[in-house]
Amino acid sequence: MANCENCGGHVTDQYKRVFADNQGTLHACPHCRSQTDRYDGAGAGLNN
Repeated sequence: MANCENCGGHVTDQYKRVFADNQGTLHACPHCRSQTDRYDGAGAGLNN
């Protein structure tokens, strides 16, 4: 399983592949950001 770099929460590898940045770093997950924020790019560190 993968981890969120922001809070350390566990996410699936598939979730990380979809929402992480181009280097594979996941900056936000369901545990630390809202769904809207994540869809707007928070997982890739675009709107932290």
